[in-house]
Amino acid sequence: MSNSEIPPEALVRRARQGDTAAYRQLLQHSTQLLQPLLRRTFRASADLDDVLQEILISVHKALPTYDADRPFRPWLLAIARFRLKDHWRKVYGDELRYSQEIGEAENNLAAPVTDSGDAHEYLADSMRLLPPKQAEILRLLHEEGYTAKEAGQRLGMNESAVKVAAHRAYKWLRARLEAP
Repeated sequence: MSNSEIPPEALVRRARQGDTAAYRQLLQHSTQLLQPLLRRTFRASADLDDVLQEILISVHKALPTYDADRPFRPWLLAIARFRLKDHWRKVYGDELRYSQEIGEAENNLAAPVTDSGDAHEYLADSMRLLPPKQAEILRLLHEEGYTAKEAGQRLGMNESAVKVAAHRAYKWLRARLEAP
């Protein structure tokens, strides 16, 4: 039996015993199995590569828990499904993307929903009244398109602190905009 014909379950057993060639073959086998499936899901190869890498990292971490007496493919595909869900949560959970979709929907309406004559100026003036760090966070999130994690890295804050500061800024702006 040639190396290319070795079942993945056997490759797992050998990899666990320290066989680096078997481990490499297992990752190659996994990649060959996953790439066609991911190509159907992603248009951008960068997204495909990112998700594939996340799946392979998860396989590496979970390999000690894999039962080599069970089929490898369903186990691998279950991990892939979880990583895909994580990816889509990250993509569609982004508040910036959600707010842009709402804005695009408003542009497709026959008549304006709101009177935006002075709204932009009023919002810009209100933004100037925010503490500088909160204003910078909103600018990074909404003008620059950063994620909370990226904004935190840029500002030397953790992701949670960025989200809390943004939430407080949104709450303050909402109260100001809704005030009579």
